[in-house]
Amino acid sequence: MALRHTITDEQWDKIKDALPGKAGDRGRTAEDNRLFIDAVMWIAKTGAPWRDLPDNYGKWSTVHKRFIRWSKNGVWQMIFNTLAADADTEWLMIDSTIIRAHQHAAGAKGAAVTEIR
Repeated sequence: MALRHTITDEQWDKIKDALPGKAGDRGRTAEDNRLFIDAVMWIAKTGAPWRDLPDNYGKWSTVHKRFIRWSKNGVWQMIFNTLAADADTEWLMIDSTIIRAHQHAAGAKGAAVTEIR
């Protein structure tokens, strides 16, 4: 696992107690929250499809489902807001220069090229 795709110990300490899955929370206890965040950061930084997530991060479909659940519940927003107060958060910034979209994502149609004479 490349260190450039991992959250630092200092960043982890700032968010770990606010994450879902603590003892006393509904559902399963999430002992792997840090590994999960590292998995999502790997996807975000590489721009790879979820199915290409390395096995050491866990099953891609499980990671993806959890990512969606955290998104809907505002957990990612909380993480960003907490870490954005730190001046060294450029690793969190993800923009369109990093993420590639499929050609159909912009509504492109497979129409034939019209010849003009």
